[in-house]
Amino acid sequence: MYEANWMSIIPPLLAIVLAIITRQVILSLSVGIWIGFCLLQSVNPLAGIGLALDGIVNVFSDAGDTRVLMFTLIIGGLIATIERVGGVRGFIHLLEHRNWVTNGKRAEWLAFGTGVVVFIESNITLLIAGAISRPLFDRYKISREKLAYIIDSTSAPICVLIPLNAWGAVIISLLGSSAIENPIDIFIYAIPFNLYPIAVICVSALVIFRNIDIGPMKKAQARTKTGELLWANATPMVDPSILSQQVERTEADKARFMIVPITIMVISMPLGLYVTGDGDLSAGSGSTSVLWAVLAALVSSWALVLQQKRLDLEELMQIFLKGAGGLLPVTMILLFALALGDVANLLGTGVYVAQLVQESIPLALLLPLLFIISGFIAFSIGSSWGTFAIMIPLAMQIAVSLDLNSSLFLAAVLSGSVFGDHASPISDTTVVASMASATDHIDHVRTQLPYALISAAIATFGFLLLGFLLL
Repeated sequence: MYEANWMSIIPPLLAIVLAIITRQVILSLSVGIWIGFCLLQSVNPLAGIGLALDGIVNVFSDAGDTRVLMFTLIIGGLIATIERVGGVRGFIHLLEHRNWVTNGKRAEWLAFGTGVVVFIESNITLLIAGAISRPLFDRYKISREKLAYIIDSTSAPICVLIPLNAWGAVIISLLGSSAIENPIDIFIYAIPFNLYPIAVICVSALVIFRNIDIGPMKKAQARTKTGELLWANATPMVDPSILSQQVERTEADKARFMIVPITIMVISMPLGLYVTGDGDLSAGSGSTSVLWAVLAALVSSWALVLQQKRLDLEELMQIFLKGAGGLLPVTMILLFALALGDVANLLGTGVYVAQLVQESIPLALLLPLLFIISGFIAFSIGSSWGTFAIMIPLAMQIAVSLDLNSSLFLAAVLSGSVFGDHASPISDTTVVASMASATDHIDHVRTQLPYALISAAIATFGFLLLGFLLL
């Protein structure tokens, strides 16, 4: 039995430092796993490589972890299918031709509402909201930087609050690998304490309602009013896949190709929890439910496409494999994160850190400290999911060791991770927001940062208050 000591913190700490320096999350996690098994078994580095490989393979011995890894790949195939068969174009056509948008304010609320409603995955939320709203923003002379800010504020911040999507599945899986009982309950109870996403959503709604433009955003808005969509020498980030959303819609492109599978997935999730929990939603298997839900969505999507003779089975399979391949990096991050969490549990990392915390840090400061650390890591590596992988197992071990509310600790980590991701210029969601809005990436980062910092200040104060009141 390994006795926890100061070396127990080396694997996750090394993974954090390497991730910040190299911005290579998978490589950093693998080094942490390798060092962890070297310490655990007191072996030389060469022998530790074999143990680390076994540790990664052993992740698949947990059925729940395997189901979530499968889910992540399948959701990629589902997204690719919806895009390819014209579901996105059909949805855009449905919104644009209902005369729901007649002025600039309504265009802003459309971008906001689309981000809130389409919570299947953060990047597809950005693509859909940007594709729908960008022509309207240009028409009513609202800056593209403001569009990028609005859709960026309603993608990841919304997704992290919803247990019925890829984000929820990953978080629940990481909780389960941290020896947390009832991970679904822990996640659900953390939602009202997830202060940064809530603050971001409320601030962006207030910005639209009161037409609040501050700092660089005010200058961008003044420029757009003169008819200049971009600053001189600005380089709009427009990817071919974004431009393809503007191709002429055909009669075969129907909104139902998107609405039906997403609706079925949302409905199937609680139904799966009910079935696997024998009538008790809180006792259901989250990993089983999300896998069932996304498979049901995929089957319904394929059935609809085949029934309409939009594509044949061979084409659907090729699209699925291409889409699954697109989320392979995310799946790899999750796999290595689960393996690092396992070795950290064996080393007693959380127990040792909890002892240090109990002796040196006031309990009231733990939540804001976790928020700030998670934010710094996510900002540095540009990945909220990568930060989840590093910080959730560590935070849960600390909470369990100190016998404190795990949901509060989870909320602090999730909030910090989304803040860092939201503010980081190297975050994939920040980049996609710039692409979807056809604006210069650095201009988007500069105009969004003041709003992100205001929301972060609100969250920090809130976590400090929660620490004094509840810990």
